[in-house]
Amino acid sequence: MPISPSSSAQAARKAVAGRLKELRADAGITGPELAARCGWSHPKTYRIEAARTPPSADDIRRWCEACGAAGQAEDIIAQSRTAESMYTEWRRKVRTGLKQLQNSYVHLFRSTQLFRVYSPTLVPGLLQTEGYATGLLSSITEFRDIPNDVGEAVAARLERSRILHEPGHHFVMVIEEPVLYYRLGDSDAMAAQLGYLLTAGALPSVSLGIIPSATEERAMWPQELFHVYDDALVSVELLSARVQVTQPSEIALYVKAFEQLRGMAVYGADARALIVKAIEVLR
Repeated sequence: MPISPSSSAQAARKAVAGRLKELRADAGITGPELAARCGWSHPKTYRIEAARTPPSADDIRRWCEACGAAGQAEDIIAQSRTAESMYTEWRRKVRTGLKQLQNSYVHLFRSTQLFRVYSPTLVPGLLQTEGYATGLLSSITEFRDIPNDVGEAVAARLERSRILHEPGHHFVMVIEEPVLYYRLGDSDAMAAQLGYLLTAGALPSVSLGIIPSATEERAMWPQELFHVYDDALVSVELLSARVQVTQPSEIALYVKAFEQLRGMAVYGADARALIVKAIEVLR
């Protein structure tokens, strides 16, 4: 069972807090004494040690100096930045609109050879058509109350998807069957999207699997939407944030989960039959 991604990010924050607490204990000073030396209130010391408030770089430098360990400051600052980068709030990523978010993935995509994507709710972004992407990104824009650049964001997403046709990349995508029925656009948009899945699933670089709703005794229960980029990074999409998992043991758990999910999926003619069935429901 993969560790909760939000818990994983919090664990990284606690590791930073633990190092700072150890420095204070090794220096033999109390929380109030450290606060006085750093020039802040004692509650702030408590919040930092409890991993409730992430320390700034200046906070860490003051803390280390107060404990007579100034030489450790830069290492702890780097550790803290890594912990904070694991958990990226969507409101920070999309505050200027969605186009920038689409473009932020380009470098990662181009450097990845093997993409593994599991989605229980959406058609994977790389397989989305213009109408489907417009419906989805319009909903996100309205829900998050952010600047409306849906047209530009959709164009950027479609441009990004050209990587499906570039050599050197392989895409293994697994979706749950209900994805085919969730209407994120009007009937015409959904028909076009489902029709494209028939085409995209036949691309040499793409392996598209669908886990039937009628699957008996599932080996793996449905998970949150996640992407595995080679064996170097897992990106997990939550409602409030994107969590990046880089610890090898945690990546291995997601790869294990993906393989079990992939093993329950159907492919080829069986997958196409499920898609055709969903298209017929639209008529």
